Amino acid sequence: MTLSMSEKSVFVAACVVGLCMPPCAAQEPVTTADRRLPWVTEAVDAPGVSFRTFDSRSAGGKVSYHAYTPAAYDDPAVRLPVLYWLHGTGGGVAGIRPLAEHFGDAMKAGRVPAMIVVFVNGLPARLWADSKDGASPVETVFITELIPEVDRSYRTIATREGRIIEGFSMGGYGAARLGFKHPDRFAGVSILAGGPFDLDLRGPRARDPQLREALLRNVCGGDIGYFREISPLTIARTAAATLREKGTTIRHAVGDRDNTRDLNHGFHELMQELGIPHEYVEVSDVGHDPRAVLAALASDHGAFYRRALGTEPPERLRKR
Repeated sequence: MTLSMSEKSVFVAACVVGLCMPPCAAQEPVTTADRRLPWVTEAVDAPGVSFRTFDSRSAGGKVSYHAYTPAAYDDPAVRLPVLYWLHGTGGGVAGIRPLAEHFGDAMKAGRVPAMIVVFVNGLPARLWADSKDGASPVETVFITELIPEVDRSYRTIATREGRIIEGFSMGGYGAARLGFKHPDRFAGVSILAGGPFDLDLRGPRARDPQLREALLRNVCGGDIGYFREISPLTIARTAAATLREKGTTIRHAVGDRDNTRDLNHGFHELMQELGIPHEYVEVSDVGHDPRAVLAALASDHGAFYRRALGTEPPERLRKR
């Protein structure tokens, strides 16, 4: 094809403009995330707790998180494992101070190993999953952006062997689905009174018609099939062999007076059926109360955390 002088000039100009474009400008991800969602929460002022934000491409703006660092982190030569704590349906900000105090006291007393505790912002009532319509990419933000952000910002043990995921209620559901779906990221999974552990969203935490409707609409686009697809009950079936192969340490606990007890017991039985090694505990005389469950589990002197991280217990405990 022969070009006239004027056509050549246009062609050359277009090439120059193309060469001057910022690298990858045309490949910027297009996000459908809803920026009106509370991706940035209020800051919690508590001993040892820092409030941080980072730029998220997936969320299309800033996303916040809180992190507790123990006294051991004051040594600049120390790298610590990370416990990622997933909150329940309401959003979890109110629980950060008491949980930081719980873990801080346990670390000071030597009951659990020194860890950085990251309180993840998973948005209220979003099931720790990417919504079907992309408006709330909670899983993507957490797995692909927050974890690398924490590893860049803190002196972490930035490998699978240095990470545990734990949560209560909807956070327990999230710990199960994300810990099982991403076994290459977490050495330990702690499921505390998780839910909703049913495939029809008819359990006790969804008997509120408004909550059930909101979960189905906001997360699943009204599609019960999508709810079933993202459920830990479904993921467990495909993840069982990998969890066994990797030796993921799994703890599952619920209060015997918790209204989610029956569905949690059913999930325990499913894991047994699938041959997924795990510890199951029913805490006596405890309802749907995260601090009561954690307090009861503290009697094992952090055995779960130590097994997951491959650390030895303190000498004074080993001799008992």
